[in-house]
Amino acid sequence: MGVNSNRVEHVACLETTVTISSAEGGVMPPPMQIHKVCLPPKLTTLQKLKHRLTEIFFPDDPLYRCKNQTWFKKLIICLQFFFPIFQWGSEYNVSLLKSDVIAGLTIASLAIPQGISYAKLANLPPIVGLYSSFVPPLIYSILGSSRHLAVGPVSIASLVMGSMLSEAVSPTEDQILYLRLAFTATFFAGLFQASLGLLRLGFIIDFLSKATLVGFMAGAAVIVSLQQLKGLLGIAHFTSKMQIIPVVSSVISTKDEWSWQTIVMGFGFLFFLLAARHISNRNPKLFWVSAAAPLTSVILSTLIVFLLKSKVHGIPIIGHLPKGLNPPSLNMLYLSGPHLAVAIKTGIVTGILSLTEGIAVGRTFAALKNYQVDGNKEMMAIGVMNIAGTCSSCYVTTGSFSRSAVSYNAGAQTAVSNIVMASAVLVTLLFLMPLFYYTPNVILAAIIVTAVIGLIDYQAALKLWKVDKLDFMACFCSFFGVLFISVPLGLAIAVAVSVFKILLHVTRPNTLILGNIRGTQIYQNLSRYREASRIPSFLILAVESPIYFANSTYLQERILRWVREEEEWVKENNESALKCVILDMTAVTAIDTSGIDTLCEIKKMLEKRSLKLVLANPVGSVTEKLDQSEITESFGPHGIYLSVGEAVAHTSSLWRAQP
Repeated sequence: MGVNSNRVEHVACLETTVTISSAEGGVMPPPMQIHKVCLPPKLTTLQKLKHRLTEIFFPDDPLYRCKNQTWFKKLIICLQFFFPIFQWGSEYNVSLLKSDVIAGLTIASLAIPQGISYAKLANLPPIVGLYSSFVPPLIYSILGSSRHLAVGPVSIASLVMGSMLSEAVSPTEDQILYLRLAFTATFFAGLFQASLGLLRLGFIIDFLSKATLVGFMAGAAVIVSLQQLKGLLGIAHFTSKMQIIPVVSSVISTKDEWSWQTIVMGFGFLFFLLAARHISNRNPKLFWVSAAAPLTSVILSTLIVFLLKSKVHGIPIIGHLPKGLNPPSLNMLYLSGPHLAVAIKTGIVTGILSLTEGIAVGRTFAALKNYQVDGNKEMMAIGVMNIAGTCSSCYVTTGSFSRSAVSYNAGAQTAVSNIVMASAVLVTLLFLMPLFYYTPNVILAAIIVTAVIGLIDYQAALKLWKVDKLDFMACFCSFFGVLFISVPLGLAIAVAVSVFKILLHVTRPNTLILGNIRGTQIYQNLSRYREASRIPSFLILAVESPIYFANSTYLQERILRWVREEEEWVKENNESALKCVILDMTAVTAIDTSGIDTLCEIKKMLEKRSLKLVLANPVGSVTEKLDQSEITESFGPHGIYLSVGEAVAHTSSLWRAQP
């Protein structure tokens, strides 16, 4: 029987037909086509580098709309790309404005009390929280690509900033230095975020996996809630540490300072806020109940303290808050000195966390409305927003899930809702600040507890346990690391577990033994499909990862073990002797020089056992490297095939053709 050789071709690949006769009765099955394995089109080194960099940094081809356009149209498209407000602004109308005004005012009712509360959580003056709810939303409305992201201070970034900076500087004993470090950390957070967006390095934040964030946020929520016992119980002398044991022991040791008036008011309003949250969760149409509850609580508690000020002396109040616009703060940046490293580290950690939260929230609501959020553009917007905030007495801000959910349910259509919210905050800054003088600190604690309780997602943790135990381990480490060690170290431990998981997958890739599903040319995992069966004299293995220096030694040992186990199985079951090992390389997306050397070593070891090694379906880049290393010559004309089925059929026909 004449059979065409099946070698790697540098030219256009043609298929050849091989007729394989049946081993029994001479029945002739339909002819099988044996295809040549082709190399990818030849490219210069510069072309390969350009293609690779494009795939890494510009997978979405952001300027594809500029193709075949006039220079003026290209200018308009570029403006729309860098400033999304030009894209949706041209189609804006009164109907959209009406929806955005309602949504913006609704968000403001939540943003004002939350801004004051989160500033306290970061150990900053309450007014800084309001400043941070004014300038950043205006910047984001021009640069951001999300229509529903409501921007302002958030609990996680506030907690991390407060805990990391307070370890270096006391926020009570050295308030000015602490404030300078907070602004400096915000500057470096914005610089880091904008750099990631500009250089299109957003994949860096992907190292904060969902599992890591679930555990981190739950641990942070528990710590934040316990810290608020200071305000809910009226304790004056409370620990500044953020671990669960010092916090609990501080609550117990200061029970003589507990104030019954503060406890009654605090837990009363906490119950009211939680009830409002529960009502809105049960019936999304009543979203305005939970949105209005914080501001309602602030107003009612302020009135109670004002009316009973002559009778109630044990409830601490906010006190004087300065009126007016954000004062400039560029001159307060701390750019030299012993605490600069702490500010930079705090900025990078809070920058990563706020980016992760902001982009995740933006994409969540974009998916609900069927539009796309550009991750790199969001990084630029959030980064520039924080840099601008540094110059105007703001600290780290991002998109808040609670405020964004309110914005979405209130019918926000564009980023104008952020402008309306900022306008409401502006009115508050200019005219309403004296009204907050008698606002009790206990109500801020109740608002914070209500907000962070929603970060505890036990259902997600249970799902992690059910689906992926390593992911659950990352979640577990993050949760208890935050509770018992510290917030930044707990996060670092969780990231380390996630990276370890990646390394485990890279260094210990999965290998499978394949069998044929009868009557088809399909080859699948023998242990997964009962209908799959071994092919006599063949061992078919699949490698499900790239072959790199990190896993090449393991793969060599594992493949040789498969061969040894197969030979033992053949002997025990009196089957046909093993003659050929087929390596299915469909999932081997890349290979380096160590991997090529490993293939050569495996081939030599198998030849010593009188076994043939055959490669099936190597991808283009792998085929090219094999050809450049001249390993294809050692495999000969019958060593590389386009599919496992063709490798089995052709190799079997070659054996039958031998005398």
